[in-house]
Amino acid sequence: MASNPPGDCCIRGVKHEGTTRGESVKINNKHLGYLAKPPSATLEAQPNKKDTAILFVPDVIGIWLNSKLMADQYAANGYLTLVIDPFNGDPLSLSRPAGFDFMAWLKHGTDGDNPHTEEAVDPIIEAAIKYLKEELGVKRLGAVGYCFGAKYVARHSKTGIQCGYFAHPSFVTEDELRNFNRPLSIAAAETDEIFTIQQRHASEAILRGVGKPYQINLFSGVAHGFAVRGDPNDKRERFAKEQAFIQAVAWFDQFLLTE
Repeated sequence: MASNPPGDCCIRGVKHEGTTRGESVKINNKHLGYLAKPPSATLEAQPNKKDTAILFVPDVIGIWLNSKLMADQYAANGYLTLVIDPFNGDPLSLSRPAGFDFMAWLKHGTDGDNPHTEEAVDPIIEAAIKYLKEELGVKRLGAVGYCFGAKYVARHSKTGIQCGYFAHPSFVTEDELRNFNRPLSIAAAETDEIFTIQQRHASEAILRGVGKPYQINLFSGVAHGFAVRGDPNDKRERFAKEQAFIQAVAWFDQFLLTE
């Protein structure tokens, strides 16, 4: 594995504050999404971002205030952004009770008949890509994957993702990382039992062998989940979260717009 399966650290963190600007959408009258559109003035100033978008594949908390605010910020930087619900209406909430069976939820869902496996999630990601390209006219598509979402960015370069960004990835296999075969940037936490030091170094070796542009930034003093659920009142966590976001935007500006 290039990163381990999700664990308890994937549902710990801080809910942020702010006012969202996007809108809820339904893809194929089935899959929930949150669509954030760039201001017209931003696109006038950056016309090269027309027909360009970011697919946001979230962590296990799914579409919630934090992910919506982040999508709004990608849009403020000129990128039409769709946050997709990969959990078929069954995301988790922060701080689950002790003894919560994470793997049972992944395999079967909360009600026992709504799995969040590759067989269930892949068609949702494919529908989101099709929606962006065919209904919204997107020609250049980047994708961000946070924790759980990283796996489904890695799995979909062949279905339309042209440039990628992971933050504290989980569940990504070495073959998935190797087969992504697109420019890829990764933001990693110093303390992370899911994306360990050894897995980070192994991922670097894989990406070096692939030969596409890659970047791995390591942030000290933070743990798994910092890029989405970091505490904005903690100066170190806030700095890391903001820099990880800037890292993603800079990566897309360089490799999605110019490759």
